[in-house]
Amino acid sequence: MSRMSWWDSYRAVYGAELRAAAVEYVEHGWPLVPGPGTDVLLDTGTVLDVIEVPAAIGRQVCATLRDRGMVVPVAATPHDTWWFPMTPNHELPAELSLHTDVVLHTDGIGVLAPPTERPDGWVQWRVRPSFTGYQVPDAAVIVEAVQAAVRQRSAQVRQPEPAVKAGRAG
Repeated sequence: MSRMSWWDSYRAVYGAELRAAAVEYVEHGWPLVPGPGTDVLLDTGTVLDVIEVPAAIGRQVCATLRDRGMVVPVAATPHDTWWFPMTPNHELPAELSLHTDVVLHTDGIGVLAPPTERPDGWVQWRVRPSFTGYQVPDAAVIVEAVQAAVRQRSAQVRQPEPAVKAGRAG
């Protein structure tokens, strides 16, 4: 009887997890595109597009949406970015197009989906699509929340910390 090494055991479990995720996406109408190796890639441009932002902006987008009573699927990457699926065929406004750290994935570009592993970490759900019934949120709502978060971050960067004056009272 041969013993399975911990690595072989890990790979078997990870492979099963990837297959289950891929089946779940397809069963809920989220199309996949073939990727290298074992990567699970969501296909953009038909059912959904993806907007990817730095994690700090992503947290603000989630706060804005929560304040509106909305919960949407959100994934985090090991590159300190978060991405939001949204309805397809919505262009970024010029204001967001100027930000190189705001990326719209569309037109058949594959986006790494959870639980894909990268050498530096995992793509993982912050909010699983099953929590929202796999509903893809309206792009206008997501883009508006991203715009608000980008504006807020820009305003915070422009405002210097107030200087603290040292001195003695009278």
